Amino acid sequence: MRLLRSHPLLFAVAILGVLAVGAVALSAFKVWNEAHHDDASLVDRADVIVVLGAAQYDGTPSPIFEGRLDHAILLFEQDRADVVFVLGANQPGDRTTEAEAGRDYLVARGIPTTSVVALPVGHTSFTSLRAASRAMRERGLSNAFLVSDPWHNARIERMAADLGIEGYTSATWTSGARTEESRLSGYVRETFAYLHYLVTGG
Repeated sequence: MRLLRSHPLLFAVAILGVLAVGAVALSAFKVWNEAHHDDASLVDRADVIVVLGAAQYDGTPSPIFEGRLDHAILLFEQDRADVVFVLGANQPGDRTTEAEAGRDYLVARGIPTTSVVALPVGHTSFTSLRAASRAMRERGLSNAFLVSDPWHNARIERMAADLGIEGYTSATWTSGARTEESRLSGYVRETFAYLHYLVTGG
């Protein structure tokens, strides 16, 4: 400690290091805590169910996306909302979008066409949620169940709040990320993604 105090630069670097470790630890706790909380256990209904997009292959949802869509079907069948928004644009070379692939998946499994809205906008969670926010305002809607993977909860709930959406996270645990390794990867990735969003706001 004396060495650090006698060298101001080393002391400053040490303080910054402690602050950085603390910020990462707090972010990790927030991500973990929100992942293990389902707002659907406390909230009966919302104006809309919003499904965050994930990869699709020529119109077929990836296992991760399929897990999210199946959870949206469960919420809809429980009469948690009257409409489902599916988010996500396409990647270069794709013939369809995540939103359209998700809509088709839901309709094929019995959700009425009139109850599903595809919003093929956005290549990031924030831009997709911004499109959802605009669509909700146009329809006079204010709150939503947000459906994604559990480790995504903290970040999308914060984004939704920043965009004027009263968001209730209800994640799926039946997506393609089922192994301990894939789930740990999700938590680690989202710890830094959540922290990055808090710092940059985008």
